[in-house]
Amino acid sequence: MLSFFWLRCLLKMVKGNSVVPEDILSFCCNDLQGSTSPLCTQDTGEQQEETVGAMGSHNPTEVQMSQLVLPCHSNQHGELSAGQLLKWIDTAACLSAERHAGCPCVTASMDDIYFEHTISVGQVVNIKAKVNRAFNSSMEVGIQVSYEDLCSGKHCSICKAYATFVAQGSQGTKVKLKPLTPQTEEEKIEHSIAAERRRMRLVHKDTLKDLLTRSASDTAELETRDGSVVVPAEKTRVESVELVLPPHANHQGNTFGGQIMAWMENVATIAASRLCHAHPTLRAIEMFHFRGPSQVGDRLVLKAIVNNAFKNSMEVGVCTEAYDQEMSVSRRHINSAFMTFVVLDEEGRPRALPMVMPQPGDGERRYREASARKKIRLDRKYVVSCKQTEVPLSVPWDQSNKVYLSYNNVSALKTLVAKADWVLAREKEKVQIYTLEEDKFLSFRIEMSVCISASQAFSLLSDLRRRYEWDSHYESAQLVQQVDEDDAIYHVLSQMLSRENKPQDFVILASRRKPCSRGDPYVVAFRSVTLPTHPASTNYTRGETLCSGFCVWPESEEMGKVAYYNQVTPGNLNYVTTNVVGLSSNFCATFEACEKFLLKNKDDLIARLQDL
Repeated sequence: MLSFFWLRCLLKMVKGNSVVPEDILSFCCNDLQGSTSPLCTQDTGEQQEETVGAMGSHNPTEVQMSQLVLPCHSNQHGELSAGQLLKWIDTAACLSAERHAGCPCVTASMDDIYFEHTISVGQVVNIKAKVNRAFNSSMEVGIQVSYEDLCSGKHCSICKAYATFVAQGSQGTKVKLKPLTPQTEEEKIEHSIAAERRRMRLVHKDTLKDLLTRSASDTAELETRDGSVVVPAEKTRVESVELVLPPHANHQGNTFGGQIMAWMENVATIAASRLCHAHPTLRAIEMFHFRGPSQVGDRLVLKAIVNNAFKNSMEVGVCTEAYDQEMSVSRRHINSAFMTFVVLDEEGRPRALPMVMPQPGDGERRYREASARKKIRLDRKYVVSCKQTEVPLSVPWDQSNKVYLSYNNVSALKTLVAKADWVLAREKEKVQIYTLEEDKFLSFRIEMSVCISASQAFSLLSDLRRRYEWDSHYESAQLVQQVDEDDAIYHVLSQMLSRENKPQDFVILASRRKPCSRGDPYVVAFRSVTLPTHPASTNYTRGETLCSGFCVWPESEEMGKVAYYNQVTPGNLNYVTTNVVGLSSNFCATFEACEKFLLKNKDDLIARLQDL
């Protein structure tokens, strides 16, 4: 804070007309906010030009925050408290959202956060936040957190998070947001995949409910471990109350989401400590949603309990409720979250934990639900969060991970589409072939404009059972399972021979998406999965598709640009390169046959739609 001495000096300077009010405001803000920008003593045109140029090179919604970790921010280990980090993350994300919205914004949800490292006192936390995509009244903000060791110069990633914010008007009404136009390749990828993450958030509750319903009957026995200490879950229960004061809220009086998360982390840490009698470390927070706002003057009641303790980790459930006066009986549910803690030994490895004995009834329900949530967390972490090169070609498919495999399927194709380094390799009449060479993969894209609406082409190309009508590589495709309206699994027989001189077969997940907003393409994505009902046969060589599919862009009401993408696997590399360099015309002939198929069937499709 500014001392009275400096304030008196500034007032004297104002009286002497040596400093204008804007200079005073700039000086005060720099001092109060800990800005690293020096106070400019001269306002030269050269300095203004440099500043404008620097601003122009950044995403206009990008916010960067750097915080030096002080003892007041740390826990008993001398490490940055996870609650304090959550407050900084939420603040940076909110500032980014408000830059785009031009009005106050509130936190609506936060996706899974996995903390990869701890941060020590004396190190610097660097947070970068920017809006990935704006929808109607909500927007997704991507946050990257790293730490910097000032002595060694070392930088290390801490976590990556995605938060959803809602723009609010003066009366608390929702505000329609302007669209965001991505500029760089990275921004285009995040913008495209944000629609998939939004879809996954919207079905998260149903996915969890479905798995919990099935797991309740599957998991009849509580876990037993030889020699493990058993702690009653009730001994870990914590309840605490917080009064929301003006520093905890924004200028509209709504409590900061990060402040609530920090309070929740505090009670969850206490509950975890009561189980292990040690100082736990927060490793992950599951995706959660804010059910409603709380305001200055509210009392927040925070409750935490250890739901389940696995061998090396434990899940703590936290619930936040609000009431507005001391004698109020009814409480508003603000938020519930589930946090995963570990206890590290001197070498930084997770220690074995005591077992939890749940109370009959609700305690046993929470115990079993924690096991189901752990499976969901693992699915999301290793299917959704992994890079494409880290995901096995054929991922086992089951009902519990269908949402995440569908997400991975579509997002992988959208990532491929958004790449910037596509090179035109060959052109024959209306058909164009592009290639993309990366370290581990060769990908190709074939595209052409067809006299058919994008929606009609999308409907015809979505059904793999009809692909044999135009693609000579396909012998047949059988619908194995209609997962939902947008996803289906097919067993495909191919006429292409493998190295073993056998025909190939595939088990393929087909995921289709209609445009989320204007400018988005229609998408049909394919990837291989494994099904117990369709194991590999000795009569065929089981082929695999890593990432392929169609994107269809509307060019007019009756014209659409159809593009097929494929990330090449070693099994068909020779065939692909032969076509790319022009030694074979199979690609062009196949795509020309595709055009004829679309034109031949578009009238029949219109008639069927009219009959419906």
